[in-house]
Amino acid sequence: MIVETINGKKYRLPNSLNAFQKELYVHLINKKWEMGIKDPGHHKYDGELIPYDAILPELDGNKPHPLVYRPIAENLNEHANKFPFQQHKFFNHMASSQAANINLFLPIIYSNRAESVLQSVKPDIRDIAVKELDNGYRIEYFDEGLSSLGDKNQSTGTDSDIAIAYYNHEGELCLWLIEHKLTEAEFTTCGGYRSSGRDKKKHLCESSFNTILNNKDLCYYHDKSGYNYWKITEKNKAFFKNDSAWKSCPFKGGMNQLWRNQLMGLAIEESTELPYKHVYFSVVHHPENHALDKTLEEYKELIANNPNFSVFTSDKLVAEAKKQEMPRLNTWARWYTELYNII
Repeated sequence: MIVETINGKKYRLPNSLNAFQKELYVHLINKKWEMGIKDPGHHKYDGELIPYDAILPELDGNKPHPLVYRPIAENLNEHANKFPFQQHKFFNHMASSQAANINLFLPIIYSNRAESVLQSVKPDIRDIAVKELDNGYRIEYFDEGLSSLGDKNQSTGTDSDIAIAYYNHEGELCLWLIEHKLTEAEFTTCGGYRSSGRDKKKHLCESSFNTILNNKDLCYYHDKSGYNYWKITEKNKAFFKNDSAWKSCPFKGGMNQLWRNQLMGLAIEESTELPYKHVYFSVVHHPENHALDKTLEEYKELIANNPNFSVFTSDKLVAEAKKQEMPRLNTWARWYTELYNII
């Protein structure tokens, strides 16, 4: 933790923030202080509680979460009762991507303009499938019952920040998996590659995509964890059209999270147990967060820009919401842009 003085104010910040992260952190801390929340929260590191201004202090469970857009707080509680989901470790952080994701999508879904707004980034949407999931959506979605990847337990596993069920213009039931990033400089990297239990003589992450595909035990996740990542990849090898360009495993770094979400979507689409005809995966991020660009471009290159994967920025949805000229959406759009410093 470092203390920086910016415009005459002292801020307790993480040691290493890029320029965008620092700008948004300072903005969010100012917003926190404007809410009347002056005390820092704490992060435990090496047994020590370290104060940070971007973390909220211990919250009163009887009061609405200060980061959740108030008009959808009741909807969120009802959804969590129907489909309990794990709050992220830093849900009490002003820069929580989980909170930002909820604040972005739920006000749109619960308006009567959801299709019109979402079509701006997903043109094939005709109607939200409100009888699927919970009013057509689910937070922290995973293919419950199918468990295609074999990696899901109470504390870990692959899920998408939000899933939206909809009918396309041909009347087919589709599922849209979405991963939301706010200030993150990278997607989740491979835990197997980082694991202290990886046998570096056996689990050869420097092997090429096709080498691992032909000998899956070279991957720690396959050999030791029994996950189905490479089995599903093998069934869908054509999806990763430009695999030969990677001389070592392409999924050691940030592409790992993109790969796992995509595999879940491919498995759901192939399943006879779930009703979705087509499954798509997207990433939405803050318009000023360009740290993710390199990984996103590499992934699009790997899959040869397959249209089943797409990227958009949160300001696109906000701008479309404003076009609806609906007071409820206008109020939300103004709140969202002010909180997350979207210009």
